[in-house]
Amino acid sequence: MNIASLLQGVASVSWLAVVGVLALLIVRASRQQGTKGFGSLLIGVLVLAILMTTVGAGLVFLQPEERGVVISAFAPKGYREQALQPGLRWVIPFAETVVKYPISKQTYTMSIAPSEGQIFGDDSVTARTQDGQEIFVDASVIFAVNPANVIDIHIAWQDRYDVDLVRPVSRGIIRDAVSQYRVEEVVSSKRFDMTKQIRANLEKKLADNGLLLIDFVLRNITFSDEYANSVEQKQIAEQQALQAKFVVESKKQEAEQARQVAQGKADAVVIASKGDAEARLIQADAEAKALKLIADVVKNNPALLQYEYISQLSPNIQVMLLPNNAPFILPLPNTNSPLTTPQ
Repeated sequence: MNIASLLQGVASVSWLAVVGVLALLIVRASRQQGTKGFGSLLIGVLVLAILMTTVGAGLVFLQPEERGVVISAFAPKGYREQALQPGLRWVIPFAETVVKYPISKQTYTMSIAPSEGQIFGDDSVTARTQDGQEIFVDASVIFAVNPANVIDIHIAWQDRYDVDLVRPVSRGIIRDAVSQYRVEEVVSSKRFDMTKQIRANLEKKLADNGLLLIDFVLRNITFSDEYANSVEQKQIAEQQALQAKFVVESKKQEAEQARQVAQGKADAVVIASKGDAEARLIQADAEAKALKLIADVVKNNPALLQYEYISQLSPNIQVMLLPNNAPFILPLPNTNSPLTTPQ
């Protein structure tokens, strides 16, 4: 409790004491009882009450977050041109009064929720975008009274600056900004730019009227039911299109995978065929070389062929006797005919 409030409390108690002493004096006088000394007491209490009331009316204590506008009967303009600063201040009792103004941060909220804003019920800002869509904007304006302009605010707005200045100005600026963007830009790519534009315009407008803009908060954007339904249908269609595209891509990948497998099998067949052909060439070449070697051996040893022929008749025949003039059972190969060797 500050001194000014304390003195005002003492003054109030003093006036109660005056009333009490006066009532007691009247009662005693009506009963024809002695009233000696009550008159002096009444005068003393009355003087104390008047003194405390006068001093209390002249002392004003301002908190650090307050400034005071002095309304004076002696000032040419009806008010002091300098605002009172924080602390214990003196004004002319009963001839001057002080109107206190806060210079701390204040918030004015406009919301669709009934209990969030300064006005009960739906107080969101209804605006139309460049393409004619209706949207509802929730916003908060954080501001403060400029200490250097307290007197100007008192003259122009008094204590109605939040309802009569901040609210209508911010709503108008929001509507103007929204009208410059398409609805999809407002909620996505251009939301930051729009908020920045609102903040700049609102800061200038409030500054012209003695207020400082601390921050502008774009809280939420709500669409009409018709547009919300159309957006939902559009999103569903886009999801379905993405799903169809995903299916097509999957089929393409499966087809490509099957093509790669088929190509691999074909390549494997080609490689195997080439391997078989090369193996046959190598085998034929080896066989040709072997025949050539055999031909060379037989050429140099003619009896070798007869020996091989006889050894193949039967593995159990060791000796065979024939008449001197009888022919062989089987004709022997002509050992005198030359062997043809592959070229």
